Order: sequence, then C-alpha cells, then structure tokens
Amino acid sequence: MDLKDYIRGVPDFPKPGIFFYDISTLLRHGAAWREAIDQLARVVETHRPDMLAGIESRGFLVAAPLALRLGCGFVMLRKRGKLPGATIPYDYALEYGTDRIEIQADAVRPGQRVVVVDDLLATGGTMAAGIALLRKVGAMVPAAAALIELRFLAGRRRLDVPFEALVGYDS
Repeated sequence: MDLKDYIRGVPDFPKPGIFFYDISTLLRHGAAWREAIDQLARVVETHRPDMLAGIESRGFLVAAPLALRLGCGFVMLRKRGKLPGATIPYDYALEYGTDRIEIQADAVRPGQRVVVVDDLLATGGTMAAGIALLRKVGAMVPAAAALIELRFLAGRRRLDVPFEALVGYDS
C-alpha cells in the first residue's frame, strides 16, 4: 500500500506559498491508517522505547495509537501553558523569533527510553527541541520518527538521533 495515495496536498494553506500535506485523509481511511501505524511500529519497536513522546498537536494523533500498539506509555510535548501541574519548559529558536514546548515535570523518569514522534518533519526545529527537552528531564532518546518527511527542507540534519519517516517528499 502506498501511503502517499492517502495524504492530500493542499496548496496555499495555511498561507499563500505553503503546500500543506494533510493527514486527515489518511486518518479517515481505516486500512491505510492501520497500515501506517503497523509500519511505524516496525520501525520504532527496534529502539525498545519505554515511552513515546508526541509533539503538539498532530503528533498526538500518531504517537498515542502507536504507543498503544507497542504497549508502551505516551507523553505529550505541548505549547506553553497547555499542561496542568508543574511543567519543565524548553525554549528554542525559530526562523523569526522563539517558541517554547513543555513537558509535565513527572512525565518521564530519568533513564527511560523515549522515542519522539510527530506527523511531519519539516525544518527539524521542533523535533530537535523535543529531543533536547526530553534529555533535560533525564530521558534517553534513541530515535525519532514521523509519518512524513519534507526531505527538501533537510530537517533530519538538525537531529542527532536516528530518524525514520514512512513517506518522503522532495519538493
């Protein structure tokens, strides 16, 4: 099954000049969605994760069912102010400015193996920040994964862990 057949391209979204890869069409197709999760499970399980960390927000859609499939835990990496209780932040640079992601202070025990998962890897900034945040709280991060990689943006170069994507686009 070619998963690209189930991912819709939307030109000029969310603004002119951006070509958006929409996974909602993949999520709507039961057999294709199951195949995507099965493929990711085969890739991620080799890294023996204790937990998967999903990056807000579409990363949650991928990481949560994948964690269930693998029988491991799931933790959310969220934008500032979205998690209850004590949190640990990580600020990172964007092309124009900065952003912050946070994790609940008690979400990961030091030494746990946590694989970072998102729907799409573009420039790699947010995924690199997620890896750094998890290390800040003591996690071991053996790998990262996504459904889609925009290879032409070379985001994997910003990652210092093995990275796998099921689908890649060169433009």
